[in-house]
Amino acid sequence: MEISGWLKSLEDSGLANSLRSSLYFFPFLESVHVMALAVVFGTIVVVDLRVHGLASRQRPFTRMSSELLRMTWGAFAVSVLTGALMFTTNARVYAHNTAFQVKMVLLLCAGLNMAAFHLTAGKAKNVAHWDTAPAAPGIGRLTAALSIALWVGIIFTGRVIGFTTTGAQAKEAPAPVGDFDQFLNSTPSSAPPAGPPVANP
Repeated sequence: MEISGWLKSLEDSGLANSLRSSLYFFPFLESVHVMALAVVFGTIVVVDLRVHGLASRQRPFTRMSSELLRMTWGAFAVSVLTGALMFTTNARVYAHNTAFQVKMVLLLCAGLNMAAFHLTAGKAKNVAHWDTAPAAPGIGRLTAALSIALWVGIIFTGRVIGFTTTGAQAKEAPAPVGDFDQFLNSTPSSAPPAGPPVANP
């Protein structure tokens, strides 16, 4: 099945129809999605500021991050679930929306950036050297700055999605104009109607 067919099948599912027809369920999902993203962003920013030495400098990084990142992952799971449910209601419109596409790319970049941190400054043997220091080494601060920038972009594009897809419906392929066989067998409208036969003189 091609991607457009798969997206349409999502829209036509019973779950998507129930969400669209409910007066309260979609706004509820949207509210929970926004609140979950706020928790994700807030906890990540606190950790990133600790990496920069701008917050909680007196606390070891490993202790603070382990406490906060549990909340981060829980809230992220909620945001993914609610976002996926909202996506089903108008999948073709969301999939072709530029802001949505940019948001997905930024999410991927945020994941890669997090992996880069854990492979460098955030690696266990490396953290041991700066765990109680005011700030992380340069590579750690760089990934933390990128993390904040990427999550600001994710939230911004998420809000743009709401403004650019409200009330939008997927465009269906236009129906063919006329029938080709009928066209071949029909008399052109500009031709004069045939009159009675005329005898030759």
